[in-house]
Amino acid sequence: MSLSTRLEGSVKAGLALLAVAALATSLNQAVHTDEGAANWISYFTNLSNLFGATILLTGGLALLRVTRPVPDLLRGAATLYLVITGAVYWTLLAGTIDAHTIIWANDVVHGVMPAVFLADWILRPPLRRIPWTRSLPWLAFPLLYLAYSLLRGPSAGWYPYDFLDPRNPGGYGHVAIWSVIITLAFTLVASLLVLYANARSRSGESGGTGISEHDGRDREMTTT
Repeated sequence: MSLSTRLEGSVKAGLALLAVAALATSLNQAVHTDEGAANWISYFTNLSNLFGATILLTGGLALLRVTRPVPDLLRGAATLYLVITGAVYWTLLAGTIDAHTIIWANDVVHGVMPAVFLADWILRPPLRRIPWTRSLPWLAFPLLYLAYSLLRGPSAGWYPYDFLDPRNPGGYGHVAIWSVIITLAFTLVASLLVLYANARSRSGESGGTGISEHDGRDREMTTT
């Protein structure tokens, strides 16, 4: 195992643990306030970061142990969810922080993790092309999350984000508009991730003939 592989694995595992620490800190705050654990787990930010931390830790350990890497489709899903998490936060929600916000934890889940996954996708694109149809399941989780939030909201008397709250001006019409906008954003970002991956894939460069077994083994030791 090369020094660079050990370093990459260690960095990824360390960043995953940083995300876990940030999530644990915010969860501890939630259970000691009126927010509660049920509402905490109902934030898309926390769900996407839990998934991302799992993928990052698994990938880091795979590098250190020289075992099979995380499948690219799982990496792509995590990248999509975290990029959208960061984009929505910094464009729509950054002004909502208050005195109770734990700044460092907030920055980790909304800034560090999205940046890490986007950089990893750019620097370590999938080796093989991703058919467009295989990326469609990436959209299932955001759509299920939307349904969950809207169904849970009335009984809980709480919505994770203002743009999902029909009690605000505009009611469900406002929610429907934002739901369509964000769904389109997910679709666009997913398409860009696949487009980039396919443009960079070696199989695409070689006319779809695939790669050698040696290249495949090398890639397993150098990617998440």
